[in-house]
Amino acid sequence: MAAPDWFLSASERRNPATRLDLRHPDGQAWSTGNAATPLVHGVTYFAELVRCLAELRQGDLVMFTDWRGDPDQLLTGEPDSAVSQALCQAARRGADVRGLVWRSHLDKLGLSATENRHLGEEVEQAGGQCLLDMRVRTGGSHHQKFVVLRHPGRPELDVAFVGGIDLCHSRRDDADHRGDPQRQPMAKVYGPRPPWHDAMVALRGPVVADVETVFRERWEDPQPLTRSPLNWLAERIRRDDRHGTPLPPPLPDPPPVGPHAVQLLRTYPKRLGGYPFAPDGERSIAHGYTKAIQRARRLIYVEDQYLWSQEVASTFADALRAQPELHVIAVLPHHPDQDGRFSLPPNLVGRDRAMSTMREAGGGRVAVYGVENPSGTPVYVHAKVCIVDDTWATIGSDNFNRRSWTHDSELTAAVLDDTRDPRVPRDPAGLGDGARTYARDLRLQLIREHLDCGDDDGLIDPLNAFDELRRSAAALQAWHDAGAVGTRPAGRLRPLVDPNMSRTTTRWATLAYHHLYDPDGRPRSQRRKHTF
Repeated sequence: MAAPDWFLSASERRNPATRLDLRHPDGQAWSTGNAATPLVHGVTYFAELVRCLAELRQGDLVMFTDWRGDPDQLLTGEPDSAVSQALCQAARRGADVRGLVWRSHLDKLGLSATENRHLGEEVEQAGGQCLLDMRVRTGGSHHQKFVVLRHPGRPELDVAFVGGIDLCHSRRDDADHRGDPQRQPMAKVYGPRPPWHDAMVALRGPVVADVETVFRERWEDPQPLTRSPLNWLAERIRRDDRHGTPLPPPLPDPPPVGPHAVQLLRTYPKRLGGYPFAPDGERSIAHGYTKAIQRARRLIYVEDQYLWSQEVASTFADALRAQPELHVIAVLPHHPDQDGRFSLPPNLVGRDRAMSTMREAGGGRVAVYGVENPSGTPVYVHAKVCIVDDTWATIGSDNFNRRSWTHDSELTAAVLDDTRDPRVPRDPAGLGDGARTYARDLRLQLIREHLDCGDDDGLIDPLNAFDELRRSAAALQAWHDAGAVGTRPAGRLRPLVDPNMSRTTTRWATLAYHHLYDPDGRPRSQRRKHTF
């Protein structure tokens, strides 16, 4: 397998201003010799994060970004494991703790301005630095969620966590999906403890320095953290940290530790003033997914919070038309996270259009499911995972929508494993790439959970897995349709069907969807050409 067949080259990233590729001696747009470990569920990620934070000592460096941070969120079941405590204890032991947390919009809009500010205040009081970063496009957010830990003289401990899990309420759930006791407000259908499905990836090896570079570029951005005079005034009154001190010089890259090549893909919008490291924005997430999807031949497996955009759906539709044997599985939330009269319809209209576009192209080769836990409560799917032909796999912060591909800041890690998987079929796509252990194991882990099964029988072949998921989902749906009488079939998936809306609701919801929920951060020239 040639990595250039799957990964973007530096020129294909289309952002020559970034140091991310320039820092590699040969200008290669990815790193090799890494070890990538999927961390499915908040319980798994939080436990590993706590363990790694506890190893920090004088002179070590912590860098983290977040969309929402709740300082009281417990990372384990222990009362002293709150996010703020874990970070502050590291700072008190002498670690240099740096954070970039999205400033957020008003709490009245259902967002997290107060929580994010309080997390920053607690870190600052312990001696760290946590900046509230509003250097975004109007109406946009910093949606990246990653943590980097560096250890001078102990590079074997260096690690970066990348993915979709915020350091906040509702995220600490496990495979049983009973929900996090510390919940955030959600639609009533999710109950008092909303079940939550999510994923991160732990990265070790040279790629850790790549993730660090993403943080350094944002930290060293000379533009003001906010352009709002009201925010400036509030910052002065509260005496907030508005600048931050320079980061220590970067350490050498950690040594090679494993068989994984990793490429970091990002989104930054075209914004007023631009980013020094992305003056015209960066849409390598859009370019990277497009390249991989065009190479798909048998199965694209997706777990996502928002599969919305017409342009994104068209990327799948084009591949389905070009490859008559290609199948797509999408695991999405049964219901949006908010059920308000004005918040629910825009969520539904965007998803319905995307699903229609894909089904028109692929017919029965497209299967879309929602998840419920064994008690029948819907599970909110927040994971952002994509696996193509058991070869190329991503875990990140980005969703399959126009907002994530153009408008907000995002980060995802695409992984290619040097290790060929010996299980049949060894080359499901027939292109000579061969199935790879990392991608196949990740797909099997996720599908086993959704099917409530403990082995891989019949699931290794991607098309057999497609059929098995369809059979299981149909059986569970039939059980519900019959009144949930008798023994509940194994499995947690049901076909996803959005409710019909009136023409009037569809019209106003479509306008809200395009301008508020799924805005476009591309330059005008690209919008006109319908390209990324």
